[in-house]
Amino acid sequence: MNTSSAEALSVGLLLLVLACAVVRPWGWPEAVVAVPAAALVLLTGAITPAHAVAEAQRLGPVIGFLAAVLVLAQLCDDEGLFQACGAWMARTAAGRPRRLLVQVFVIASVVTAVLSLDATVVLLTPVVFATAARLGARPKPHVYACTHLSNTASLLLPVSNLTNLLAFAASGLSFTRFAALMALPWLVAIGVEYVVMRRFFAVDLDAGAGGPDDGPAPRMPVFALATVGCTLAGFVLTSALDVNPAWAALAGALLLAGRGLARRRTTPVAIVRAASLPFLAFVLALGIVVRAVVDNGLADGLAHLVPHGGTLPALLGLAALAAVLANLINNLPATLVLLPLTAPAGSAAVLAVLLGVNIGPNLTYAGSLATLLWRRIVREHDTEVGLGEFTRLGLLTVPASLALAVVALWGSVQLVGG
Repeated sequence: MNTSSAEALSVGLLLLVLACAVVRPWGWPEAVVAVPAAALVLLTGAITPAHAVAEAQRLGPVIGFLAAVLVLAQLCDDEGLFQACGAWMARTAAGRPRRLLVQVFVIASVVTAVLSLDATVVLLTPVVFATAARLGARPKPHVYACTHLSNTASLLLPVSNLTNLLAFAASGLSFTRFAALMALPWLVAIGVEYVVMRRFFAVDLDAGAGGPDDGPAPRMPVFALATVGCTLAGFVLTSALDVNPAWAALAGALLLAGRGLARRRTTPVAIVRAASLPFLAFVLALGIVVRAVVDNGLADGLAHLVPHGGTLPALLGLAALAAVLANLINNLPATLVLLPLTAPAGSAAVLAVLLGVNIGPNLTYAGSLATLLWRRIVREHDTEVGLGEFTRLGLLTVPASLALAVVALWGSVQLVGG
């Protein structure tokens, strides 16, 4: 196959894979289209077997890590962690929607950072719906906070997002250095989101609620919290020992799985289902299709647009490019495309790309798979999210939070070192 045909085929298949991931016709898993597409680019020669194997080897540890974290989050839910968070928010909000918004921001930010954005979208969003109904508050501000923070608040740790895992592997940073560099951008971006949402949803927040919740005090699942804490410590330790942090995630998941099976809170089938094997296959297949696109000309085309160096203007340009690309082709393919081009420039450039692909998707539905999943969950609760409203909020939050987060990253690099 000549280069132009290979380029046309790989780009067409990438667009088809992304379209099916967004629409999910007949409820199909994303992998139903992505896996055959990956096989097709391999069989037609659009990607060489050596490059396909190299991409699988690069993504293998990341996919294993993702599986362990997904299982860990689901087992925490089985232990009652998210229900306890909802009960705590209902009791301490004292019937005040503005206070509830603060609590949702705190819980969603922590859950996203520690248990990944999928936990916030899939497990916390329904709890927030229930908590708002329990207080008689309008759910929209608090539910919107879940989707925005599932992207924005996933900046802090390598485990918070699949894009983070990819960037972490490319950055050469340790777990603690990654967190140290991203802590200030994380706080700044969340702060911008809160200020904008408080004003954007002022009418809903001023509507009041039914009064404080006088239900029983929530029972915090101490064992689950302790396991999560030990798992985080394991991430730091494995990073210091140059061991794949996936082993720490696996240990935490196995510990909770053993307890859940012993107490009959879960089953082996439920644990396997929590790992979301079709989604893992989708990630691997998507990586191979994206590699085919890169090999057949996209890398050369983007190389002229990628700013070089670690100056503040260069970092701002990288973040803006990453945000635009994330909204055009989704943030996961954007990450796979940009990291090989920016990794040689150093860790600051890699982290600037991460800011773009994590914050940028709040602008459109298609920017992040998590946002698409959130939209389906919202519809299941008989709530409709208007495209115009979603986009207006994104236009108010994304440019400001992205620019200020990049400035914070540049400052962190000057203080901590890249």
